[in-house]
Amino acid sequence: MSWQSYVDTSLLSSHKIDKAAIFSADGESVWATTPGFNITPETVKFFAANYDSLDSFFSKSTNIGEAKYVCIAQEPAGDGAYLRHGKMGVVIIKTKQALIIAHHPDTVERYDATKVTVALATYLTSVGY
Repeated sequence: MSWQSYVDTSLLSSHKIDKAAIFSADGESVWATTPGFNITPETVKFFAANYDSLDSFFSKSTNIGEAKYVCIAQEPAGDGAYLRHGKMGVVIIKTKQALIIAHHPDTVERYDATKVTVALATYLTSVGY
């Protein structure tokens, strides 16, 4: 399966995620993305470099597209971060080789979006990514 298929089939087809991207774990390269999902390279690199640091995510807000997101939850030991803008949110999960960033609309609950994103991350981890 291509990386774009993971975005389209594993994330978008769930109808819990409306935009998503998969990057290399260091944030240096884009493996797949939803058209129009605008995350600056600097933001992706920040997420990659600071993923395991609770203080880094909570200490600043992040612009994704035109909206400012604030971290409201981060699991210990780098098991995921959650950012929110109003009722919209972003789930960030880093595996050994990949960084998944998934956005959900205001009609989807945070936990539903997280469950879908975690399922993809778990699968990628199981096959060495």
